[in-house]
Amino acid sequence: MSESHDIEEYYNIAEELVLKAGKIIENAIDSYKNVQCKGIEWDLVTEYDRKIEDILQTQLSEIYPKHKFIGEETTAENKCLPKLTDDPTWIIDPIDGTTNFIHQFPHTCISVALVIRKKIEIGIVYNPLMKQFFSAKRQKGAFLNGRPIKTSKIANLSDSLIAMEPWIAKNSNYLVSVYSRMHALIQGTHGIRSLGTAALTLCYVAMGAIEAYHVESIEVWDVAAGKLIIEEAGGTVIDTAGGELDLITPRIIAACNHSIAEQLIQLFKTIVKYFKQKYL
Repeated sequence: MSESHDIEEYYNIAEELVLKAGKIIENAIDSYKNVQCKGIEWDLVTEYDRKIEDILQTQLSEIYPKHKFIGEETTAENKCLPKLTDDPTWIIDPIDGTTNFIHQFPHTCISVALVIRKKIEIGIVYNPLMKQFFSAKRQKGAFLNGRPIKTSKIANLSDSLIAMEPWIAKNSNYLVSVYSRMHALIQGTHGIRSLGTAALTLCYVAMGAIEAYHVESIEVWDVAAGKLIIEEAGGTVIDTAGGELDLITPRIIAACNHSIAEQLIQLFKTIVKYFKQKYL
């Protein structure tokens, strides 16, 4: 069997399983949830996060027993992030946007990626509450509900709508950088948005709804699928400092094109120093 044939099979299996798992979110969205904290007050988990991850990992491992897995909840329970090797590895976020899910805010999704030889081959992000199924296979394009999508063609930051996640400023280490960057973006763009789900926000860059997304203090399962979907839609995902993204410890600028990404990099390089001098 050829590798391309393998990828098609992997994708078809993953698509079927993710769609089935989406039913769990649909059925549970307005029901009581047992909410627990995973060590820090804003990192929440429900029984449905664990249920979906268990189902996806169990069924995939039954079909592909030699494949490896990196999942949000199993990583939290084991308190150890597995190393990414050359082996086929499924990266799973069972519910990205758990806080949204708890509050019945309909921006929540399942994110699944397959990485082989450290390259992302498959990306799937599914919001069952809004029936948005984003998908990509490497060098095959990006899709929303089976229709091709492309990133925005806007080239000027001043004409852009930008997303970021201000909640990470709860961690005092990020307070100055988050507030200074928010201040700069409010002044210099059409506006900023925050959805509370990295995977889905990356897909909104891919579909052209927003021009860029910036976030730090997130994990590989938040990013892997969305990164491929953006790149296959014509966008770019890089490190906040401008270098290549480290998938295991991501700090993200995701943009519709390199011009917007570079403008954000330059803005962020100057704004923190200015903010400290003026306001602190």
